This record gives sequence, structure tokens and C-alpha cells, in this order.
Amino acid sequence: MASIKKFQVTFDCAEPERVARFWCEVLGYVVPPPPEGFATWNEYHRSLPPERRGAAFVCMDPTGVGPRMYFQRVPEGKVVKNRVHLDVRAGTGLVGEERLATLEAESARLVALGAVQVRVLHADAVNESCILMQDIEGNEFCLD
Repeated sequence: MASIKKFQVTFDCAEPERVARFWCEVLGYVVPPPPEGFATWNEYHRSLPPERRGAAFVCMDPTGVGPRMYFQRVPEGKVVKNRVHLDVRAGTGLVGEERLATLEAESARLVALGAVQVRVLHADAVNESCILMQDIEGNEFCLD
């Protein structure tokens, strides 16, 4: 039996804080308190050497159930499709037009946050509808 009970999702990105705050809004996550001894995250970041300022940011599920999300700055931009992506479960248990309407409403909320709706995949004999999206740096995710 595996001993791993929790995991973290790590994103490579250009602007860690911006991307982290986007995902906080998408998932209802929060930014954790700053490290001990610092009143704010800005104060903490100012204490770092210039090359490390803004190099990483974190968001977490306020209930502690969902995975922690870590965003780290990398020098290269996104080049190809993600090999792993998040499925944002907005339509769980819904089918047909009710599911599609729920997904479209959530898509509109996320587009207002800076996401891009790429394509709607309509239900077929095997799968229910879902919407392919991109976050504010072009990383793919699905609304399902």
C-alpha cells in the first residue's frame, strides 16, 4: 500500500503570483499566510536576493482537502501541449443540456478572469460534454 497521502501540483510559468492568483479564483483556493516573521508576502519577497524575488508562489485549498499548488518561474515559455492537465469538475453529476449550460456559465466566469475557451466538446455515445480551456499563460485544462 502506498504511503503517499498528499501531493502538490507544480506549474512552470513566467509569472508565478499572477498564475497562482488566477487558480485561487478558479478553485476557491487561498494564498497561505506569509512565513513566520513576515507581516506580508511583499515583505518576505523584499527580504530575498533580487534573482529569487517573485520566483515562486503558492495557493492552497482552505479546507486542506485538495492538493497544494506551487507555481515556479522558469525562463522558457510554453512550447507544446501539456502532458498533464487539470480537470475542473464543474458539471459533476449533470447530463445533457443542464450540464452544458453549467459548463458554459463557469466558462464565462473563467474567461472574465483571463482564461480562454478553446473548444466545446459535445456529448457523444461515450462521454458527456466538456470544455477545453487555457489559463492566463496558455496551460490547457478542462471544464468537465
